[in-house]
Amino acid sequence: MADEAKPEEQALILIREEIAKTTASTRRRLMEKFTLAALGSIPWVGGFISAAASIRTEERGLRKDNLQTQWLEEHTKKIEKLGSALADVTARFESLGEKIDERIQSEEYLGLVRHAFATWDRAQTDEKRRYVGNLVANAAGTRMCSDDVVRLFIDWLDLYHEVHFAVIREIYKNPGATRYDIWMAINEQTVREDSAEADLFKLMIRELSTGGVIRQVRDTTVDGEFLRRRPTGRRGPAPTTMESAFEDTKPYALTDLGKQFVHYTMDEVVTRLGNQGEAQAS
Repeated sequence: MADEAKPEEQALILIREEIAKTTASTRRRLMEKFTLAALGSIPWVGGFISAAASIRTEERGLRKDNLQTQWLEEHTKKIEKLGSALADVTARFESLGEKIDERIQSEEYLGLVRHAFATWDRAQTDEKRRYVGNLVANAAGTRMCSDDVVRLFIDWLDLYHEVHFAVIREIYKNPGATRYDIWMAINEQTVREDSAEADLFKLMIRELSTGGVIRQVRDTTVDGEFLRRRPTGRRGPAPTTMESAFEDTKPYALTDLGKQFVHYTMDEVVTRLGNQGEAQAS
């Protein structure tokens, strides 16, 4: 009687089955091109497949103590997540229909897929991996911005951490929020100005500001030019303390680039806000 499939074999079978669910041969070839582009961007996948094939020849008693087996078992968990991510993206392709067929077989799009799944592999959390999957799916069916900008968004996913994304989500949901508003929405309690938490918060705001994701709200002319702020005369003695990390008078908003980033990566935020979110990102 044949042995039951090993966990590593089951993970590979999962990926193959998701591709096979597409009945039309032309459509299946497109899904295969997409899947191969994703798998080809992850260095350890080839080693995983080789190890899974070679380990079948080993004795059962040796499998548990074999370093290769331990490596294989560890990466089996990750390839199962990879298979699930690919299945989710291809399912979204199906919902978009044949109108995206030309797009998903273009070398420009497949280049984005390779770049994105290399970032997916480096991600340390399921949240960031989900954002990568959202971006890959949305880049197939949405042309809100150029592929060069989408590559920038992939770099942002690689660069920023989940704490940055929490700030972005809060400003998207509540445009005009001050640093105090943002902090309280995420943490719900104040901390000392000289604390590590305050330093980290200031760093996040600074990085997102200099990175072009968020900015302080400014008045503009009718054609979109930012107006200079007029200096206000100061009365009384100069303040004796520096500006708080949790300053509560200067509102923040996402840049237009930041709004596009949210739409490509954070579907759950846009969907939850409905038409309000659509208006903000247009």
